[in-house]
Amino acid sequence: MAGTPFSQQVLKPTNAAKKLGVYLPATPPEFQERGITRAELEKLEENPPEWLAELRRNGPHPRPVVAGRLGISIAGLARGGITEPLTTEQIDELREDPPAWLVSERETAARVREEEERIAAEAKKETNR
Repeated sequence: MAGTPFSQQVLKPTNAAKKLGVYLPATPPEFQERGITRAELEKLEENPPEWLAELRRNGPHPRPVVAGRLGISIAGLARGGITEPLTTEQIDELREDPPAWLVSERETAARVREEEERIAAEAKKETNR
């Protein structure tokens, strides 16, 4: 039995929004109400319609995007009390005048990255022996 060709596989709206990096409730109703094929998703990526470009530019943004733009983890976002999507303007305000929790979370994220890089470098050394 042959499966569905990869490009014709249908993604649920939640998964499609996640792959596009947008907040599902902010997308148009027709996007939220039906599945989207991988081929359609590719077309949206290659030539984003205005609604998608606008969402990516101004938000509201889902937590992974907010965390990435602030340079912290999603858990750090929660520890900072940010549980709702933020707009680009709100993210920029936090960046311009970072509250103490954000400064602390950025320091934590930097330490985690340094440790991950150290471990990766050690693993590479072990592999090259």
